[in-house]
Amino acid sequence: MRFKISLPGVILVMTPVLAVLLCFFSILYGAKQITADIIWQSFIHFDPENVDHQIIISSRLPRVIGAMLIGAFLAVSGALMQGMTRNDLASPSIMGVSDGSVFVVTLFMVFLPDAPSTLLITFSLIGSALGAGMVFGIARLIPGGLTPVRLAILGTIIGTFLSGVSAAAASYFQISQNVSFWYNARLDQMDPALIKLSIPFAIVGLALAIGISKSISVLSLGEDVAAGLGQRTWIVKLISMLAVVILTGISVALAGKIAFIGLIIPHISRFLVGVDYRRIIPVSAALGGLFLALCDIISRFVNAPFETPIGVVTALFGVPFFLYLIRTKGGGRHA
Repeated sequence: MRFKISLPGVILVMTPVLAVLLCFFSILYGAKQITADIIWQSFIHFDPENVDHQIIISSRLPRVIGAMLIGAFLAVSGALMQGMTRNDLASPSIMGVSDGSVFVVTLFMVFLPDAPSTLLITFSLIGSALGAGMVFGIARLIPGGLTPVRLAILGTIIGTFLSGVSAAAASYFQISQNVSFWYNARLDQMDPALIKLSIPFAIVGLALAIGISKSISVLSLGEDVAAGLGQRTWIVKLISMLAVVILTGISVALAGKIAFIGLIIPHISRFLVGVDYRRIIPVSAALGGLFLALCDIISRFVNAPFETPIGVVTALFGVPFFLYLIRTKGGGRHA
């Protein structure tokens, strides 16, 4: 009896193993050295009076779990955006979705500084929708605005504008230090309570992404082809953007703006498993989580004993990849 082994299956099977290894190394390395024995003891015999145990359970474990979740969310968002628009340059950070979240989060901190954390996620989701709506709405009004490179340029312009307004508001209301967290994402400040609050939103966003994956595969062939096959393309796009807004919004609420995950990972996934989004989406989630957790570990060694902002590490990979896409494909994908 022969068993057929598929690459997506291998990736998804190996993901838990690699995730456990990354969790171990993420907990092991940091400003304070912690031994493997202490890590083991903190899980089987947690002592609330032990400082090392508190660091592991309250800080380092939520940090790596949050990194994996955020990486997965952003990678899935990027995959949906690239498939929906047939634009190789599409990602939440480039299309203004992340900047929209940061903008509204800034307003939230200015006008509702004492509001509960649940509202932070809500406002971040509203901001994601605002950013996406501004970019795609203005793109439709400009001749050729929906072409890949122009859409990327427009997203960058609007994102920069929203970031500038946010920075100005933060400076005027003297909350720059608080808001800087969302611009220079630092996973070490991950809030375990906020992670728990984000889980229901994440389930909805990922369920929408998986549920729409077959339709995205058809839509990625072109709107005319999809319409010819009887697909209501506007419904597919609406559901896709809803998933993107949810997943990007909770990512920003958890750790701030992190760029390039949604750009790089979907391309790697597509290269590994082909053009079927029923495979691309789960593989993107797996690779995205592992990639951001790995970048987080690397950030601790770049300028040890100080931590390098995670955005700097992802940019080391993302900027060359972005330039490569512009040079080789111009952002467009041709079926």
